[in-house]
Amino acid sequence: MEVINYQKEYQVCGKLVYSCQYHIIICTKYRRKVLADEIGSRLKELITEKQQDFNFELIEIEVMPDHVHMIVGANPKIGVYPTMTKIKGFLAHQLREEFPQLKTRLPCLWTNSSFISSVGSVSLETVKKYIENQKKKEIKKKK
Repeated sequence: MEVINYQKEYQVCGKLVYSCQYHIIICTKYRRKVLADEIGSRLKELITEKQQDFNFELIEIEVMPDHVHMIVGANPKIGVYPTMTKIKGFLAHQLREEFPQLKTRLPCLWTNSSFISSVGSVSLETVKKYIENQKKKEIKKKK
């Protein structure tokens, strides 16, 4: 299998070299449209500032009035779920403190649920074909 992706960057953490990207969606409680204008802009600033502290890389972010799409690179030693919960908690605390109107509109900023999907340069079908080819090669070696 040959994967050519010249833009892919790899991270190094001790003896681990990795490249793990995830698509994350978080929604406001009751899908209230409170992330518009200056709140949405401030959300982007806050999350950009916390990349180093929470050990993730923000690749892309899109703030909609009632939800946020992010593509993040996360360290597999830490995991994407703990990283995402830190982000949600920090944003809820900061935004509700800076924008008191959020406290009156919502009991909490985010829903309990979230969406996380891995993002990669290789499709599942390509990986399946690769595994099948490796099985065939192994069978040939044994003969």
